[in-house]
Amino acid sequence: MNNLEIEYRKTSELLPYARNARKHSDPQVRQIAASIKEFGFNAPILIDDKNMILAGHGRCLAAEILGMDKVPTIRLNHLSEIQGKAYNLTDNQLALNADWDMDLLKLEVQELKELDFGLEVIGFENVDILLDVIPDFDDTETKIADGSVELNEEDFQDFDHECPKCGFSWDSKK
Repeated sequence: MNNLEIEYRKTSELLPYARNARKHSDPQVRQIAASIKEFGFNAPILIDDKNMILAGHGRCLAAEILGMDKVPTIRLNHLSEIQGKAYNLTDNQLALNADWDMDLLKLEVQELKELDFGLEVIGFENVDILLDVIPDFDDTETKIADGSVELNEEDFQDFDHECPKCGFSWDSKK
């Protein structure tokens, strides 16, 4: 295992990877900036031995918005140039491969809302819609288990679907 050290570097010294395939919209960079302002800069920017950013392009842009001239970095000098390129893709993709436990997500978001925490910082576009589209499965499962609710194929044929995670929507009739 490598010993990783956090070093503070000027944002002007950091070089964005020219072929970084992950794009950050202005609204998303503002979300990252709001997160850094609320929680601190908790995830250092990962760089190679030439100060090229391998992971953390969005955090670097957010730091510039916040007027931060220095940011925490970790130099990954144990990676070859090819590994650095691969890590750039890996870091961005692996988080997308995860799923949400929708029951726990709803519970956490509801609790934060009840505690009057500013939910705009957590990165979900519209928390009220998120809470509305996540069903409360406990009651439905109980009714199905005790036989008071019977479901058949027709119950699922006449409505549109939308993924609360990514917003992808589809029509069940197609």
